[in-house]
Amino acid sequence: MKRKTMLAVLLAVSMTCGMTAATGSLVMAEETTEAAEETTEAAEVSDDQAAADNVAALIDKIYVQERTDTTDDDCTAAKEAWNQLTDAQKELVEGEEASPEYFGRDTGDASKDDPRNADEIGENELLVVSFGTSFNDSRVEDIKGIEDALQEAYPDWSVRRAFTAQIIINHIQARDEEKIDNMQQALDRAVENGVKNLVVQPTHLMHGAEYDEMKAAIDEYQDKFESIAIAEPLLGEVGEDQTTVNEDKEAVAVDITDEAVKEAGYDSLDAAEADGTAFVFMGHGTSHKAAITYNQMQSQMDELGYKNVFVGTVEGKPEDTSCEAVIDKVKEAGYKKVILRPLMVVAGDHANNDMAGDEEDSWKSLFIASGNFDSVDAQIAGLGRIDAVKQIYVDHTKAAIDSLGTEAAE
Repeated sequence: MKRKTMLAVLLAVSMTCGMTAATGSLVMAEETTEAAEETTEAAEVSDDQAAADNVAALIDKIYVQERTDTTDDDCTAAKEAWNQLTDAQKELVEGEEASPEYFGRDTGDASKDDPRNADEIGENELLVVSFGTSFNDSRVEDIKGIEDALQEAYPDWSVRRAFTAQIIINHIQARDEEKIDNMQQALDRAVENGVKNLVVQPTHLMHGAEYDEMKAAIDEYQDKFESIAIAEPLLGEVGEDQTTVNEDKEAVAVDITDEAVKEAGYDSLDAAEADGTAFVFMGHGTSHKAAITYNQMQSQMDELGYKNVFVGTVEGKPEDTSCEAVIDKVKEAGYKKVILRPLMVVAGDHANNDMAGDEEDSWKSLFIASGNFDSVDAQIAGLGRIDAVKQIYVDHTKAAIDSLGTEAAE
């Protein structure tokens, strides 16, 4: 009996050890499988990030203000690499300037635009110079709208386009395959086409840094044409101090306020004021001496008796045009409803993001976060789509054409 009992015990121990060994082997196998799966997933994530990082590097390479001999090829390479990414990989694109929005954001139909870079210009060219925007719908409505108005007003002049922001030119070319001339390309095109009389109409707001850079580029071509004239920007001469206004500033002040009031659904600015509504026009701002122009626009609004109209700037230059300063002004004036609208020719990135975006540092978000207002709304519309503003450009162009003399003007 004792011997059989011992055998039974030994057999039980043996079976237990076997089962334990089997269980251990199974656990080890499962752990090995999980480790392999984790390694595979890590490799896939690494590959995804590497693909996204490659695109980010290609975007950053063309996110520059200087055109090079490889720019055309670089734009093509960036878009082709983006097209090869999966949707998940596209979300991983992040670089110094790159993001999924560079190629992924829908800003409208670029095919509706006209780059106006054709040859066969003739002897008289009207070169319309803009900073530019990669927002397709805004480019069509604001910039092309001005160009179309000028072409209609001066059918004997060939209207051509130049952008001063190479970063934007590259963005449009890479994303939409639309090629827009920079200043040098546009001026070289004019020379090669035998243009004799060149009139340049900037769509810039003022005599600021961009205007100075444009003028410097044109000065290099003074001996290439029989005559050159540069028309005034939208707001005309800057003036000596913040109280200095002119007919252009007055006209723009009236025109943009009328449009804002109408779009807001009020019969008049007085009706909006009675309803506790303030209109805030957001410009870009600048450290250039022309920054005083924004103070002058506020002075113009005040002179017109527009008590519920305020002017600010994204850059907060001048300081009293910063978002915080404007919020305080509107609050102190007692208005509880706010309507934001860009004081910019084009409703591009600044209007869509800095003014009306969902980020916590946008003007809309900051006005809401202040807790001082019952409602904060935004109108995303550039000045370039307002007919009365287009007419100001038409008038400025006429003055420039007339300055060339009778022969060129005819």
